[in-house]
Amino acid sequence: MTEHVRWGIMGAAKFAREHMGPAIHMARRGSLAAVATSSPDKAAPFQAFAPGLRVLSSDNGYEALVTDPEIDAIYVPLPNHMHVDAALKALAAGKHVLVEKPLAMQAEGFDAVIDAREASGKLAAEAYMIVHHPQWQKAKALYEAGAIGKLVRVSAAFSYDNREETDNIRNRPDTGGGAIPDIGVYIYGATRFVTGEEPEAILSTEIKRENGVDVWSHVTARFPSFHYTGVVSMRMAPWQEVVFHGEAGVMRLSAPFNAQVYGQATVEVQGADLTVQQWRFPAANHYVHQVEAFNASVLDGVAYPCPLEFSRGTQAMIDMVWAAETA
Repeated sequence: MTEHVRWGIMGAAKFAREHMGPAIHMARRGSLAAVATSSPDKAAPFQAFAPGLRVLSSDNGYEALVTDPEIDAIYVPLPNHMHVDAALKALAAGKHVLVEKPLAMQAEGFDAVIDAREASGKLAAEAYMIVHHPQWQKAKALYEAGAIGKLVRVSAAFSYDNREETDNIRNRPDTGGGAIPDIGVYIYGATRFVTGEEPEAILSTEIKRENGVDVWSHVTARFPSFHYTGVVSMRMAPWQEVVFHGEAGVMRLSAPFNAQVYGQATVEVQGADLTVQQWRFPAANHYVHQVEAFNASVLDGVAYPCPLEFSRGTQAMIDMVWAAETA
């Protein structure tokens, strides 16, 4: 068995260029070997940090990448509505595949990919990077150790403002845009990751839309042992924070989703006596950690920390929100 994962990127997306491409290149036990794009010019920035990168720029560049015998794993940063099809093609060709979130627009969309994963014996995963960050791993460990006592309330918020970017895929309904598919996945999934619980009911929803996509939402939900409230927006000043409020303390995470870009990732626990403990993670790169975890799973057969079944559960909560909106 090879001890090195050769990666290809399907599409020269900005996010791939700025974050995941460099992460694949820097991660241990792997290398960025190729990028498929309809425009060779878009590949130049990738070649700047990955010398020797092959560019597949023909009209069938995506197909060429999928069938390339020198590629072991494919990263898919395409628009949301293309994710399932790309994942299925990669698995059918015998490639491992890491797909940007959301992998599917509805929970049942995960099922075909899960079935294809099982049939192929290859690793397929949604690129949900935060669970690989030591900030979130520390938060989960603290919660499970009882650091804040019985949990009563989770409050989460994630916002940015892209109203001027009218061509951005997040602002387009035809590409599966919207704030909830883009960043709701973070505040919903992070709550599930730390607590290990699933929502029982969506209690209230208020959603504002523009051009057919959700741009702001406030959702409250009941979990088995706590209450949840969350806001996501593409029309507010940048902000991100998650608070777990228990009977014996409060745990707060700063920069929980864009560590280093938005700010320094920290976990802070304030006890009932108002004493405060803080853990800082100034250097951790969750994209690199994600790729290294993927490489380790491929090469060593160890369990991947964020299986499709977990990601399907987050999409199921999103589906519950959509259903509550129309009820």
